[in-house]
Amino acid sequence: MTSTVPERPGKIIALHLNYPSRAAQRGRTPAQPSYFLKPPTSVAASGDPLPRPAGTELLAFEGEIALVIGEPARHVNPEDGWSFVSGVTAANDFGLYDLRYADQGSNLRSKGGDGFTPLGPAVLPADAVDPAALRLRTWVNGELVQEDTTADLLFDFGRLVADLSQLITLEPGDVILTGTPAGASVVEPGDVVEVEVDGSGHSTGRLVTPITEGTVHFGSFGAKPKVDAKQRAEAYGEKAFVLTEELKAKLAGVATATLSAQLRKRGYNDVSIDGVTSTRPGVKLIGRAKTLRYIPFREDLFREHGGGYNAQKRAFDALEPGDVLVMEARGETGTGTVGDILALRAQVRGAAGIVTDGGVRDVAAVAALDIPTYHSGPHPAVLGRRHVPWDTGLTIACGGASVQPGDVIVGDDDGVLVIPPHLAEEVADAAIEQERQEEFIAEQVAAGERVDGLYPMNAEWRGRYAAWLAKR
Repeated sequence: MTSTVPERPGKIIALHLNYPSRAAQRGRTPAQPSYFLKPPTSVAASGDPLPRPAGTELLAFEGEIALVIGEPARHVNPEDGWSFVSGVTAANDFGLYDLRYADQGSNLRSKGGDGFTPLGPAVLPADAVDPAALRLRTWVNGELVQEDTTADLLFDFGRLVADLSQLITLEPGDVILTGTPAGASVVEPGDVVEVEVDGSGHSTGRLVTPITEGTVHFGSFGAKPKVDAKQRAEAYGEKAFVLTEELKAKLAGVATATLSAQLRKRGYNDVSIDGVTSTRPGVKLIGRAKTLRYIPFREDLFREHGGGYNAQKRAFDALEPGDVLVMEARGETGTGTVGDILALRAQVRGAAGIVTDGGVRDVAAVAALDIPTYHSGPHPAVLGRRHVPWDTGLTIACGGASVQPGDVIVGDDDGVLVIPPHLAEEVADAAIEQERQEEFIAEQVAAGERVDGLYPMNAEWRGRYAAWLAKR
């Protein structure tokens, strides 16, 4: 079994998410591991400089623990997976967020550049360490920026080896990158990144990567570097928006009419999903959007995409507690877009609700469930009469509103609103204050006061309101 750092592994397989701290930062916790490949030419040694490609901005580091495979592994069990590992070493899974948009999830260009996978400097023998008691640390310019252990990984190392070996033969010298904890961020020319793995009294030593300024620009062919606010936030490691119980309580305490007024004050006039009613009147809907899109029915497309484990079924199976499945049905009410079985599946998964601008089958059975479903009307026909379930997890249009995955969805008897996550806290607080003021105004009107100067309040009434508030 090899105990040296592979210079040209046959395969480099990298894991997307494995540390709870990183999953919390990304705002999602996967049920199963998912992977991508990095080319062998991306490997670099400790001390090798890494040029940031000319014309790019978002070169990000990710300190990781790398497994080095020592024996061929195929169809192994999770409890035996660790025995096929010869050792572990430090790794840095560099990525260029400027090209992330161009990869469609493959990460080939954004993470596969020459020098983007430094490994080393030493390999810790697998039989000398406890895989559940390793420590990973990363420094930038001498400052500790990442520190975590393998005690609480989402997927332990043996499971990763076993999972991959179900379809892929792992060979001696292959490398598995096992994920990064929170703290990964952007580095610039002149920075120095160091990664170290230790445990059981052994250390890999520090894997050192100086960042330099690249001089070769991208050509006129192929994808060009491009960044936006989302990529910049993810590259810098900003914490993903979390719809906390505290924020849910704030949103639950105010009407959608009030929230709509506050969104309008901020220039958001087209954030209501129109034409839908709830199967559970009086039940408040609050959650984060997951999205599903239907396209108009076409015989050949339905044959290819309508049967089997289609996008509709995948969308319902992927729901997590607190999610709201929002469906784009183009306002077509001449067939159902959800029925009792899938609505029950959403409820069992813990979803907060369903919103569709199309029809609902089995409406009495759907209405009998605890989960609220907002829809444009009942219809007995099955999905294939007017729709092809097409894709999930993208920006859609529903009831005249644009909806992105992760948007905050709030519904009550007045309707359904789509709140951009970055505005949710601000809008909720402002809505609470608005309703507090309206309570005061209603008291004054009930006591016989005129609305002129009171609604909205002038300076005099604002003074009286402040005094009223102080007594509460």
